[in-house]
Amino acid sequence: MTTDPRTGQPPAEPATPAPDGGAVPAFRYTAAKANEIELAWQQRWAEQGTFHAPNPSGPLAHGSAEAGPAADREPFYLLDMFPYPSGKGLHVGHPLGYIATDVVGRYQRMKGKNVLHALGYDAFGLPAEQYAVQTGQHPRITTEQNISNMRRQLRRLGLAHDERRSFSTTDPAFVKWTQWIFTRIFESFYDPEAERPDGGHGRARPIAELVADYENGSRPIPGGASWGELSPAERAELVDPQRLAYVAESPVNWCPGLGTVLANEEVTNDGRSEVGNYPVFKRSMRQWMLRITAYADRLADDLEGIDWPESIKIMQRNWIGRSTGAEVDFDVPGREQSLTVFTTRPDTLFGATFMAVSPEHPLLDEGLIPGTWPEGTKQAWTAGAATPTEAVTSYRAQAAARTEAERQDDERTKTGVFTGIFATHPVTGGPVPVFTADYVLMGYGTGAVMAVPAEDERDFAFAETFDLPVIRTVQPPEEDVEGAYTGDGPSINSANEHVSLDGLHRAEAKEAMIAYLERAGTGRGTITYRLRDWLFARQRYWGEPFPIVYDEHGHPHAIPEEQLPVNLPEVEDFSPRSFDADDVTSAPEPPLGKAEDWVHVTLDLGDGPKRYRRETNVMPQWAGSSWYELRYLDPTNDDAMVDAATERYWMGPTATKPAGGADLYVGGVEHAVLHLLYARFWHKVLFDLGHVSSSEPFHRLFNQGYIQAYAYADARGQYVPAEEVEATEGAGEVENGEPASYIWQGQEVFREYGKMGKSLKNIVTPDDMYESYGADTFRVYEMSMGPLADSRPWDTRAAVGSHRFLQRLWRNVIDEETGEVTVTDEPADDQTRRVVARTIADVEAEMSAMRPNTAIAKLIVLNNHLTSLDRVPREAIEPLVLMTAPVAPHVAEELWAKLGHQDSVTYQPFPQADPALLVEETVTCVVQVAGKVRDRLEVAPDIAEKELEAQALATAGVQRALDGRGVRKVIVRAPRLVNIVPA
Repeated sequence: MTTDPRTGQPPAEPATPAPDGGAVPAFRYTAAKANEIELAWQQRWAEQGTFHAPNPSGPLAHGSAEAGPAADREPFYLLDMFPYPSGKGLHVGHPLGYIATDVVGRYQRMKGKNVLHALGYDAFGLPAEQYAVQTGQHPRITTEQNISNMRRQLRRLGLAHDERRSFSTTDPAFVKWTQWIFTRIFESFYDPEAERPDGGHGRARPIAELVADYENGSRPIPGGASWGELSPAERAELVDPQRLAYVAESPVNWCPGLGTVLANEEVTNDGRSEVGNYPVFKRSMRQWMLRITAYADRLADDLEGIDWPESIKIMQRNWIGRSTGAEVDFDVPGREQSLTVFTTRPDTLFGATFMAVSPEHPLLDEGLIPGTWPEGTKQAWTAGAATPTEAVTSYRAQAAARTEAERQDDERTKTGVFTGIFATHPVTGGPVPVFTADYVLMGYGTGAVMAVPAEDERDFAFAETFDLPVIRTVQPPEEDVEGAYTGDGPSINSANEHVSLDGLHRAEAKEAMIAYLERAGTGRGTITYRLRDWLFARQRYWGEPFPIVYDEHGHPHAIPEEQLPVNLPEVEDFSPRSFDADDVTSAPEPPLGKAEDWVHVTLDLGDGPKRYRRETNVMPQWAGSSWYELRYLDPTNDDAMVDAATERYWMGPTATKPAGGADLYVGGVEHAVLHLLYARFWHKVLFDLGHVSSSEPFHRLFNQGYIQAYAYADARGQYVPAEEVEATEGAGEVENGEPASYIWQGQEVFREYGKMGKSLKNIVTPDDMYESYGADTFRVYEMSMGPLADSRPWDTRAAVGSHRFLQRLWRNVIDEETGEVTVTDEPADDQTRRVVARTIADVEAEMSAMRPNTAIAKLIVLNNHLTSLDRVPREAIEPLVLMTAPVAPHVAEELWAKLGHQDSVTYQPFPQADPALLVEETVTCVVQVAGKVRDRLEVAPDIAEKELEAQALATAGVQRALDGRGVRKVIVRAPRLVNIVPA
């Protein structure tokens, strides 16, 4: 008796009931049979470690028995974007990217590569913490339950992951190395002159080298003191502000509803939090920052060396926002420091008639606001206040209550108030009134702007509101003289005794003005960036603790590696302390502050035991996702973040990926700025410090589309179950081939297109699909719905087509009544051989280009051809089974085993087409007379032009068309076209 290769036991022969109550053949490929096959093969894969990828050395050097050692195969590192384990579980839209990468990975294994494909979980985050605040359940319990459910759903898909490499960002071993990387950033500074490993200039260097420069005198200390003359506190005050990770008082996005600050990327365009949709306000707080701005040029310029969609590169460049212009200094009487602005249009400086500073600008706190309004102050400037101090104080309070989106809304009337301060214009020498206006943000540029109302629409609107002068400095066309003119033209009204821009156009005028400012010492040409330093602290519990303690002077110190990880303490209450969610002036105290015994600690950091205070903020969720791709490579390493040789093997630079990185990274476009920019920054710091050989983390990026769904609502706007809705038969107009009318329980409902969700009553889960069709059908359907990069609508009923394809494939091998293999070892006919060869060549081309939808279409054509034969030849069906394996691995494994093979299809070589069979025996040549088709010829592909011309002229169709006329010209495009021009 034969045994089942999956289990080693005799094969089961269950009878499956038919929908009509009868019995279907015992060996028909049904949902029940699919589930039986899939669960058995998944168990065998797990037991045999089929997808274990070998490292070049170390504890993971031994992969699966079939994979062989790493040296025998070319590495291919395949990566999915880190998933967050939601408590809602997966719907059918979520696995699209995971199935796609699995198809790619399985294909690349069959092409002989050592494929590393693993999946972990980005498990810190706000949802679990918010649930903890509401219920008291520890976030770790919630998170682990969510991971368990997600892992179950994904395993059931048959994904070929190396489960030895899976981890969660909450695992202490992972937290340790996240904290270690932060200490490396903290213990580094950016030297713009230092040479990088890749030959460029500007890189991170250890703080110890900065200190050594101060000690040996090669780097001067401001004030002329020597390093030895400075106290420990003075040394810290000199060094700490230069670190790549530093603490600073800065304007932040304060979200009272969440009790925490947010990064710019976590705030929507509407000025609300992405999580929870709470309003976000600008506040000034002391926070941890990462000096990502030091890498702004590299982050922008190095995009040229990686294979990413151009749209994503544009989004990153726009977020970095590199602008060329000038810093201009306006002197303020009584203030030692000038009021500096950045402008991209220094050529319009003569037209600057007022200035505006952010309500958070330090100028307003320096005692320069006069006690009374200056003589000649216009009533419109005062907001009805008796004094400048009263006006500014009131206005600042109003601005604090507005979100950033509200302040930046171009549709809103611009507001402001005169500060009572006049600055001195650097080129005219005249007084310039200084306003505070909430459309100016402290987090952008210098927090101050010079206003040129004649050439800026926003400045013009402000000038009109406050009755301020408008001086035109660019000559507009005669027909365009109303309001601001933002176009180009010759400069006018732009001259003094030292410089004249009159008659110059923009580029020349900018250059001339910058040169003048630099000569006069009142400005300088510069480059600025929209990118701000990364706000890297959250007032939460559920996050990585900072490996930082503070001494008695308040100076930060890194925890040594041997004392990592710093684990979270146990607390009874997960909510922030001492703040009112409805009070925008409130300040949070992180939940960790409640753990007094944890916060105040005695440590020996190298100079004896001392009392320290721990940092009570935690890192943002982006921390773990900024480096997880490295940990997959070496997840069991307790001595290093990743072994150097292992990192070089998987991610090191090669001729085809000069910056190194993962070979393929697949995920949603929504991470174009947030995660991808942060991960590139962390990776470049590690590269600069010599911890990795690759200067980029991800060589090729592919953004998959989304699976969306139709939802249906009744006349009241209430959603009804989508699966119960029926299209109206023969009624209503037809829109794009779809019925325009839909019925649910006898009443008309209205269709809309968008997301899946429980509230929309249109959600379909992978579990639903497994039960109805099996995982392979689900995989084939998702991959055949359309191009991977495109979004597409879900239709459960359409999955039956994918199921039928697999049923036909099954019947081409298996007798449904007896379970016997029906293929023949007799040679295939020539036509079948040519169809097989052409399919192999086409499928290989489509799979290499990540077009599984068209590859599946080719497989269906071949499968249908084999179905038409009396007996299916083994030499034809085996290549088809192998080509099907990447998209439907379970049924392919089953059929491969039934065809008599003991080894898994996983490492079988992908079929190769016989080149001789790809040569067409004949091609069709179109014969035209005067551009009209008159005949066709079947000719050899390599037919000579003269012979083709002769055959064309001899055809009956040409002879009839010429009707005795001569031939003036014959155009031959062998072998497919002949066009005859009559005389």
